Amino acid sequence: MSYFVENASIDSFAFDQQYNTFHSHGYAADPSASAVNRYVGDSDALKKKRRRLEKKRVVDKEKDEVLDKEEVENLAIRFFPKYGHLILSAGMDTEVKIWDVYGSGKCMRTYMGHSKAVRDICFSNDGTKFLSAGYDKNIKYWDTETGQVISTFSTGKLPYVVKLNPDDDKQNLLLSGMSDKKIMQWDMNTGEITQEYDQHLGAVNTITFVDNNRRFITSSDDKSLRVWEFGIPVVIKYISEPHMHSMPAISVHPNSNWLAAQSLDNQILVYSTSDRFQLNKKKRFAGHISAGYACQVNFSPDGRFVMSGDGDGKMWFWDWKTCKVFRTLKCHQGVSIGCEWHPLEQSKVATCGWDGLIKFWD
Repeated sequence: MSYFVENASIDSFAFDQQYNTFHSHGYAADPSASAVNRYVGDSDALKKKRRRLEKKRVVDKEKDEVLDKEEVENLAIRFFPKYGHLILSAGMDTEVKIWDVYGSGKCMRTYMGHSKAVRDICFSNDGTKFLSAGYDKNIKYWDTETGQVISTFSTGKLPYVVKLNPDDDKQNLLLSGMSDKKIMQWDMNTGEITQEYDQHLGAVNTITFVDNNRRFITSSDDKSLRVWEFGIPVVIKYISEPHMHSMPAISVHPNSNWLAAQSLDNQILVYSTSDRFQLNKKKRFAGHISAGYACQVNFSPDGRFVMSGDGDGKMWFWDWKTCKVFRTLKCHQGVSIGCEWHPLEQSKVATCGWDGLIKFWD
């Protein structure tokens, strides 16, 4: 099956349907074919033409703070590495923003350069740089402090996920899962494609490094998991069962021995990261409704809890050992798509939703 995106108008009401259609059938209305298309052009033109979104403060008694709201859907959030004093967000408005977590909750900087919605973001280890992947088919490498685009990479296909090699001496190596079933590897020092991993039968949704970063696991719309040796374009482990569903979000346990995979049949499955990469049939986290949504799954820094959003705007917390629901929070109106545990304060988490809010919880 070939994958394509048709040009069509889309609003926030229709986005659920279009997003799900893409993952089910391989095509959907272009989610950025709206008024934001007029942003195409250089950064100066972008600044002149970008519409001013109405901001408002929202009060919620259950949490510490709500960051300023903008009337656009959020698609991803990431805490600043190690310290968590800033949070990076990407959304449907073509922009990437960085927010103050502890002080005002205000947007500190807006990064403009994509002409369509931004799907994924990824910090470098020290936070001085970050990657963004957009529906304009571009991957951009940014300087966090100056806001300048250092490099732009593209194959002409949609990048669904972007990751830097976690090793400090390999932070110049970029991996991206694409809509054309491939994982592309760039050397950002030269701008050259250095490897192409091509075994999946559907769009690649996640890239997760394991085994001291010697290997990585990918998930796809083809409902399989594949394990690769970094730098070698041959699958060393293929995981596919008749009962498996697509897994659009995966996270590694802090002890590095387990993966938690968000399965689109409303459960989180657990796989080992050893050579066999077996499904742990004794561990399964359920109760939430995530079918049709790429809701992020995450672990607490101490590994005691698993966290995930759902399609009803809730955030779910499970006990890792017992697999029982520990707590649920009503976080957002609509889909609760992103969740991040604070890297230092284990009692605090950040969530984002399609209601345009980023929330910081205690």
